[in-house]
Amino acid sequence: MNGLISGYVKSVRHGQCLTIEFFHPKSNSLPGTLLMELGFQIHAAGLDEEVRVILLRSAGEKAFCAGASFQELGSIKTAGEGEDFFNGFAHVFNSMRKCPKFIIARVQGKCVGGGVGLVAAADYAIALTGAEIRLSELSLGIGPFVIGPVMERKIGLSAFSQLAIDANSWRTAEWAKSRGFYSEVHATKEVMDESIYRLQNYLSHSSPDAMKEMKKMFWEGTSHWDQLLAERAKISGKLVISEFARKAINKG
Repeated sequence: MNGLISGYVKSVRHGQCLTIEFFHPKSNSLPGTLLMELGFQIHAAGLDEEVRVILLRSAGEKAFCAGASFQELGSIKTAGEGEDFFNGFAHVFNSMRKCPKFIIARVQGKCVGGGVGLVAAADYAIALTGAEIRLSELSLGIGPFVIGPVMERKIGLSAFSQLAIDANSWRTAEWAKSRGFYSEVHATKEVMDESIYRLQNYLSHSSPDAMKEMKKMFWEGTSHWDQLLAERAKISGKLVISEFARKAINKG
């Protein structure tokens, strides 16, 4: 899983804080192998009694996550292959919601598509002012189906529909913060990281039982998501092999 060609997902623990970092040379985009590994490491962190808080971050100084790997999207030949790929995002989102530990997202750059979903599935997101967001799926002939439930829960149907319909427009970090997508937005990386450290330190000394019960409360009403996100992945799997989607993905 390591290397510049395939990217990586790695976990490093400092005390009771675990950092999960992902990287891909194409603007931290996510092929299926990285999605499955990311979901697995989040699940494993949830089972680790030594971990009280998780930081989700990507490598580099620019994009946080460019969403689905265009190279992999372009290689999908059947609806079944497409369904399997989008189930990778479903796997990550479900792993994040089921994880009994709070997940903090460190967002140092722009988020597109599935990357927006990753941040929405986190319990607390701290970002830089340049961390704009965009849901580009409609422009690719797909639609943000697997991301939909995560986004609706986070920012509401109205704000989600604005992003989903106007798929070519970026929304600023302040727009995202005003709608509850980001918890904090900072002007410099140093201040952002100071805030992350402060929160990590506080949560690492908080009651794990209380945080576990709080997480259950925050995600109440999502127990049907295993089935729902799988159904949404099937829709995306069919659409990604359409002539419209193939032409749009090849242009990208």
